[in-house]
Amino acid sequence: MQKITFELEVYSFHIDFIGHVNNIVYIQWMEIGRTKLLEAVEMPTHKIFQQGFAPVLVQTNITYKLPLYLGERVQAEMWISELKNASAIMQFCFYNEQKILAAEGWQKGLFLDKETMRPRRLSPEERSLFLPYVHSKVDAQGANSLVSAP
Repeated sequence: MQKITFELEVYSFHIDFIGHVNNIVYIQWMEIGRTKLLEAVEMPTHKIFQQGFAPVLVQTNITYKLPLYLGERVQAEMWISELKNASAIMQFCFYNEQKILAAEGWQKGLFLDKETMRPRRLSPEERSLFLPYVHSKVDAQGANSLVSAP
């Protein structure tokens, strides 16, 4: 099973008025994960733009478990729990320095044809590039269950 894993640091500009990471930062961190996934499957954004399609989001869900604070190192991981012809559901987990789950979430994305603005199906070759990152939530998370995605 492959996951995209990366480390983040909480900076002062991530902090909200009550002293912990602002909710919008998690969406930015999810963007980093999606970018890393596309790079890992050799489909970086600039390359797919040149081929006439683009990744877009249609839904985001995040559950916050514990606050993260200034200066903390955050461990992030992501994988795909569902891969369809033109869309995918991506799962994310963010852990604090003690490896305790601080937040989890999912995003539903799809590929759009840039000219028609309609969903674009992945070719069998393109789809196969994502398969190593496709895992059920139970496989990827063990006993921890994420919020169910539609």
